[in-house]
Amino acid sequence: MLVLVGQRRVGKSFILLQLEKELKSRNSAANVIYINKELTKYNLISTSDQLYNYVDGKLHTDTQNYLLIDEVQDITDFQLALRSLHAERKCQIIVTGSNAHIFSSELSTLIGGRYIEIPVYSLSYNEFLQFQNLENSDASLERYLSVGGLPGLSLFDINNERQVNDYLQGVFSTIIIKDIVSRESIRNVKFLENLITFIAENIGKLFSSRKVTDTMNSYGNKISDILTNTYVRYIRNALLIREVARFDIHGKKIFEQIQKYYFSDHGIRNLLTSFTIRGSIEKVMENVIYNHLLIHGYKVYVGSLKAAEIDFVAVKGDSRIYIQSSYLLTSQDTIDREFGNLASIRDNYPKMVITMEPIAGGFPEYPGILHVQLRDFLTSFS
Repeated sequence: MLVLVGQRRVGKSFILLQLEKELKSRNSAANVIYINKELTKYNLISTSDQLYNYVDGKLHTDTQNYLLIDEVQDITDFQLALRSLHAERKCQIIVTGSNAHIFSSELSTLIGGRYIEIPVYSLSYNEFLQFQNLENSDASLERYLSVGGLPGLSLFDINNERQVNDYLQGVFSTIIIKDIVSRESIRNVKFLENLITFIAENIGKLFSSRKVTDTMNSYGNKISDILTNTYVRYIRNALLIREVARFDIHGKKIFEQIQKYYFSDHGIRNLLTSFTIRGSIEKVMENVIYNHLLIHGYKVYVGSLKAAEIDFVAVKGDSRIYIQSSYLLTSQDTIDREFGNLASIRDNYPKMVITMEPIAGGFPEYPGILHVQLRDFLTSFS
C-alpha cells in the first residue's frame, strides 16, 4: 500500500492521476478503481462500510485490481476498509491524504508496517521555474519568495497580485474549513484564524503557548494554554505548518518540547501577513531553506549551543550540515554572529551561511565555512 501525504493543493491529485495512467499503460487490462473525494459524485462513499462495498462491487476476478483514493481522510474510519481489502489481497492500494495524524496514528495502528508513506511537498525553486517557464534570475527568485510553490499557480499570472491572492485564499480557506474546522469540530474559529496568523508572523521563532495565550487574552479573549496547544496540533495535523525540534549540538539530544514552526508553503504564509516579505525577508528565507532541505530528504532541526543558536541542522543518514541564514551581511557584527556561531561547533561536518548578497565567498577569518547565495543554494544543493 502506498500513501501520499501532503497539504492540500501540493500536487497529490496530479501524481495519483499520473499513476493511474502509468498502471494502464503497463497493463491495458488492469481494473483501476478511482475515487476522488473532492468530487460530488463520490459523496455517497462516506463511511468504511460504504467504501468497502463500493470497491468490492467493482473488483474483477480475471485481472489485476488497483484502488486509488484521493483525500481518503474524508471517509470516516477508512482504515477499516483498507485493512480488510489489503488483508484479503483483493487489490493494490494507493491513497492520498492531507492529515498527518490519520496516517501516523490511525492507519499505522491497524496496518502496522504494511504501507509506505511518501511525503509530497510544495514546489522547489527549480520546479517552480519549470512550472512557470521562467529563467533562473533574481526576478524569478523574488516571485518564488513572494507567491510560494503551489503547482496550481501555473494556471494564473503570478505577477497579478489579485489572481495570486484569490488563489491562495481559496486554498487556505479549503484547508481551514475541511481539514481543521469540520474535521476537529472547531468552535472558536476566530481564535483559530488569529493563531495561524500569529504563527505566520513568528515563523523561525521559538514557539511559546504561554506567549500566545497571554497575547490573545490581552485582547479580551479567554484562552487557555490547553486550547492553544490543541489548536496548534490541529493546524499541524492539517500539514499547514511543520514542527521543527531543537537539537543540542554538543549534547546530541533532541528537545521535544521546544520547537519552531514553518509553513508547508511560504506563499500561504505570505498571504496571512499581507505579502509583507520586505520586512520579514529573513523569515521567508528560513522557510524556503527549511522546505528545500525536506524536499531533498533531510531531517531538519534547530541547532542549540550554550550561548547561541544554529538556524538548521540538516541530517541525512550519517551526514550532517550546519546552516545559518541571513538576508545580507551588512556589518562585521552580522558576519561575526553568523560565521562565529558556526565556527564554535567543534566537528568536521560542512557548515554554510546562506544570504542574498550579490557576491558570495567565504571570509579568511572563518576558514572552511562556506558563504552561499540563496539562489545558488536552491538550484544546486541536494
